[in-house]
Amino acid sequence: MSKKYPSFVKSEFFVDEPGNWHLKEGAPDEMKKELKEYVESLNTIQDEPGTIDSIHVPYPYGD
Repeated sequence: MSKKYPSFVKSEFFVDEPGNWHLKEGAPDEMKKELKEYVESLNTIQDEPGTIDSIHVPYPYGD
């Protein structure tokens, strides 16, 4: 999923409670799907050489 700003956050259905993002009752199915995919993408950690939790860690030499 791209890192663009998700459109559901501008909706009147979106509830931005810290640690409890959700949509109000009556939200369109497409919006529910977008929120679900966005939240799941935040939980995807891509461990590659030189990274910790997907964050590049510079070595004290080279790079």
